Amino acid sequence: MHVPDDLRYSSDHEWVRPGEGRVRVGITDYAQDALGDVVFVDLPSVGETVGAGEVLGEVESTKSVSEVYAPVSGTVVAVNDVLTTTPENLNRDPYGDGWLCEIEVNGLDALDALLDAEGYRRLTES
Repeated sequence: MHVPDDLRYSSDHEWVRPGEGRVRVGITDYAQDALGDVVFVDLPSVGETVGAGEVLGEVESTKSVSEVYAPVSGTVVAVNDVLTTTPENLNRDPYGDGWLCEIEVNGLDALDALLDAEGYRRLTES
């Protein structure tokens, strides 16, 4: 299982990549592996305000449907529309082409509540 050191993680298996006043969000390699082959992704709408822990969207696989939770609070400012036609990008490249959305946050201190890579590895190994 791949866990990049430069990201932050939620206990619900979402990753966060910090940027300039915004973060990019996706699901982890662990999550995509547990889901199996992804066949559909329901993305949030640009302009939607989300709170940390609230449902952000859904990922449907050949095994199940799973909700994706917002790891931080803020406003959705971009979505990865490519996933509507190629949802398999979540399986193929969860930390790259498989990103879900970008959220504008009110300060990157929101990331303090998330796990670092080592903490996420401990979570998934237990």
